[in-house]
Amino acid sequence: MRTFDYVHVVGFEETNLVGNVYFANHIRWQGRVREMFLRQHAPSVLEELSGDLALVTVRCGCDYLSEIYAFDQVRIRLRLGGMSQNRVTMLFEYWRCGKSGEELAAKGEQQIACMKRTDMGLVATPIPSELRNALQLYAAA
Repeated sequence: MRTFDYVHVVGFEETNLVGNVYFANHIRWQGRVREMFLRQHAPSVLEELSGDLALVTVRCGCDYLSEIYAFDQVRIRLRLGGMSQNRVTMLFEYWRCGKSGEELAAKGEQQIACMKRTDMGLVATPIPSELRNALQLYAAA
């Protein structure tokens, strides 16, 4: 199964008083991975975002399985969960990389809606073809 991978090294500013990664950072990392995916695989969509296209996050979540700490290297893997009409569901896995291999630290999910800005507000619009084609390469089995 093909995944889009993004590697992140955790900084102190991402941890809480206990020393582990603050839970909200996992959601922030989802956004970063999504941006890097667009940059690499659908650059025309980035251009459309400065126009009338909006990618609206309608749902996101994360299940936490083990702790991540400052200076841990985390490989965040993105897969397509599904597409329908104007919505895309992305699946995320957070793998803590260590000397003994990788450990699954968390699983997340995010759904976005493709919308168009109009004088009447946001209206649903089809998933841009460049984005649809790029995401299909990373479809979950």
